[in-house]
Amino acid sequence: MNSHKKPALSMLDLVAVREGGTVADALTIALQTAQAAESLGFVRYWLAEHHNMPGIASSATAVLVGHIAGGTQRIRVGSGGIMLPNHAPLVVAEAFGTLAELYPNRIDLGLGRAPGTDAVTMRALRRNRVETEEDFPREVAELQQLLAPVQPGQRVVASPGAGTQVPIWLLGSSLFSAALAAERGLPYAFAAHFAPRLLLQALDVYRTNFKPSATLDKPYVVVGIPLIAAPTDKEAQYLASSTYQRVLGILTGQRVLLQPPVADYLSQLDSRARAGIDDFLGAAVIGGPEAISAGLSHLSQLTGADEFMLVCDIFDPLLRVRSLEIAAAAVAP
Repeated sequence: MNSHKKPALSMLDLVAVREGGTVADALTIALQTAQAAESLGFVRYWLAEHHNMPGIASSATAVLVGHIAGGTQRIRVGSGGIMLPNHAPLVVAEAFGTLAELYPNRIDLGLGRAPGTDAVTMRALRRNRVETEEDFPREVAELQQLLAPVQPGQRVVASPGAGTQVPIWLLGSSLFSAALAAERGLPYAFAAHFAPRLLLQALDVYRTNFKPSATLDKPYVVVGIPLIAAPTDKEAQYLASSTYQRVLGILTGQRVLLQPPVADYLSQLDSRARAGIDDFLGAAVIGGPEAISAGLSHLSQLTGADEFMLVCDIFDPLLRVRSLEIAAAAVAP
């Protein structure tokens, strides 16, 4: 790769349920993948909150964070993210405070402000709570306070939670969270794995406006990227067809389980479908070892990211681990 500092590698797992497999299978695969990522030197393993999606098994995110942390030794485990508008900050503080007591110095709390679901499910989650964009900065501050040491006269205390100071990260795919992370001096993760368009603009907003805080003295950037690696470019394209099918399902509102790969899948689609997939996966790095090394190097120079968080939707769990091995080799010193 390039001469400047190479980004660390992490993983974001949507815990895909595979066609022909079960939720239990998906959870087993997630733990095995986390153990492989840890052995490869990945620094963190995050799980994403989604609801009412048959192909994704990570809706009870805090439960799963505990399961993955319990089955690994060193790797940091966290949420990428908890969708804060779906939860009262106190409940989040207690859950992650408990995790922090169980697994000291290994838990991350990434926060998003999207619902992570459809409008009907959002109402089922939130009951009568109506959340607006303006509530998010206030709730982040409330959560920070609940995880901080107890102050004199503080009437609501997260037990567990208070004093654990679980690291809070802001996640986003627009400029809103970039600006808020800068203002609060928090680390920032950009979701280029599904919305790459505003990547460079968001990073510029974050770095330009960053104010040092008690938790962070300079900006820290994580970029989520889709990655499919294989021994050859051709095989990588074949394996990527599972991701292409998943993306097309998202774009057309037909979400299904993660599908096995299909030969020459893109050539079977019309130009509009192909353009939609290309747009969604604009930051994807797909190919053999040389293409992976070149792609990661290019993204590293473009973004100056401190860390890449890989999203790797490969149908065969063993080939998924092999993909992570190729990525790790590409950024090795």
